[in-house]
Amino acid sequence: MALTASKLRENIYRILDQVAETGVPVEIIRGHKRLKIVPAEESVPSKVGRLKARPKALVGNPQLLVHMDWSKEWKP
Repeated sequence: MALTASKLRENIYRILDQVAETGVPVEIIRGHKRLKIVPAEESVPSKVGRLKARPKALVGNPQLLVHMDWSKEWKP
């Protein structure tokens, strides 16, 4: 995301919180220069570290599903 310095000034605390939470850098355009706000390396979680735990979708033996007779359910 690229912002002007004016937009940064309007929302500085929200933008800083967003960078701290997500680890995604923000670019600031100041004249003809581009600046970046990035979190320190040790505070940036990895992509795997940001994944949320999900409940198991399938409980049981998946091989039983493969060998089931689905002909009653099939409708062309």
